[in-house]
Amino acid sequence: MNVPIIDPLQGDFPEVIEDYLQHGIMKCIAFNRRGTLLAAGCSDGSCVIWDFETRGVAKELRDKDCGSPITSVCWSKYGHQILASAMDKSLTLWDVKTGKKIARITLQQTTLLVRLHPGSCTPFVCLACPLSSAPILVDLNNGSSTILPVSVSDAGAGLTSHPRKLDGSPSFAPTAATFNKYGDLVYVGNSKGEILIVDYKDTQVHAMVPTPGACFIKNIVFSRNGQYLLTNSNDRIIRVYENLLPQKGAAKELDEMERASSEFQGTEKLKAVGSKCLLLFREFQDAVTKIQWKAPCFSGDGEWVVSASASKGEHKIYIWDRSGYLVKILEGPKEALIDLLWHPVKPLVVSVSVAGLVYIWAKDYTENWSAFAPEFKELEENEEYVEREDEFDLVPESEKVKELDIDVDEEVDILTVEKDSTFSDSDASQEELCFLPAVPLPDVNPEQQEDKCVASSPKVEGSNQSGYPFLIESKQNGQAILPASSPAEGNKLKKRVSRNRE
Repeated sequence: MNVPIIDPLQGDFPEVIEDYLQHGIMKCIAFNRRGTLLAAGCSDGSCVIWDFETRGVAKELRDKDCGSPITSVCWSKYGHQILASAMDKSLTLWDVKTGKKIARITLQQTTLLVRLHPGSCTPFVCLACPLSSAPILVDLNNGSSTILPVSVSDAGAGLTSHPRKLDGSPSFAPTAATFNKYGDLVYVGNSKGEILIVDYKDTQVHAMVPTPGACFIKNIVFSRNGQYLLTNSNDRIIRVYENLLPQKGAAKELDEMERASSEFQGTEKLKAVGSKCLLLFREFQDAVTKIQWKAPCFSGDGEWVVSASASKGEHKIYIWDRSGYLVKILEGPKEALIDLLWHPVKPLVVSVSVAGLVYIWAKDYTENWSAFAPEFKELEENEEYVEREDEFDLVPESEKVKELDIDVDEEVDILTVEKDSTFSDSDASQEELCFLPAVPLPDVNPEQQEDKCVASSPKVEGSNQSGYPFLIESKQNGQAILPASSPAEGNKLKKRVSRNRE
């Protein structure tokens, strides 16, 4: 279904490129949960952290053992750690504040997507989606891994972790997976167009949701509040599902649903439970051009769905509202887009081009002077002003506005963190790392500057003695006279010296 573009004034979403960030060749990006810091993985194996408020580089994490491009970056819940996966099959966990490496392990395959467990403040378990095998849960402490199931047999009697082709060779299609909001469930999208709901602790499939068309699922993403799930399939359709499970205790609720569906067996039982977990809410597609989509995601409040065109050489971003209407198409430079994110709390979209630049899309605000001065009136053209007779008369004391009664001695609480309605959990933590302290660096090394002064002093002395011989005499008389900057000033100084002698 091809839908018309509605009035863009009805929503608060980005419209134009406001700024761009440049630091090496960046490949992937990730915001911390407050949107104050932006992490970017680069092609040289380093991770750069931007202060998104000042648009300056706050820290650079560089591993001497890794020189391969970064494929994915992920923040911990409170922003103290960053996990990065690279093309050399490595996973590296960093301490953001100190810039030190916490752990580094090497897998058997290159990881395309990595996510830290969202239910822990200091997570050491992550979800990794390799290039050509099933998703795995990795313990960063000891390097152990657990393979997650990606398909259910037709008889419902067993699970297979590695889907195979008709000739028996393993499938090389990467499988999409993601945690739910609190990490007690893992949602896996496979090549058969099925969404498998896997328990995090026992790694068993407890529900299955078949998608219409049964096409390969390339991306699977949860909204920030955990209320909606998005899938991007190979049939060029983005589907949004409503999550019917509670946010907390979802695994327990799923287990109770499975026990209540005892009249079904095998695959039918998994489908029956899955129908109570996810409900198809909306489909997004371009019926005319049949565009393949890339890097789909939700806005911070879940009201908008954004995705990019996967066509080569195009930097186009499509924005829909949750009801299914296309509200805006953003056209960027003639560079292919490789990653895309919506800011957690602001109407901003950040995209990464194949050239390694990060573009920041923002709303095109129009200046409204009446918002600053309510009595200000904007005029289309010049008008003749007629002065009133009493316009400049003194205002009587009785009509003066009384000053506000403000207690200047009242103490203001600046330590208590208020709950933010933007975050569905509203759990503002005092230990959360929102900003990195700025460390000022001197423009010039003092030692180098001192050496330059010492090296240049003989030349200065020579020039002073040759150009201004009167300075020698003045020094001998105990007078300190600076060299003149012009011949005229030099003549004046000579006259003053001669007068002093007299």
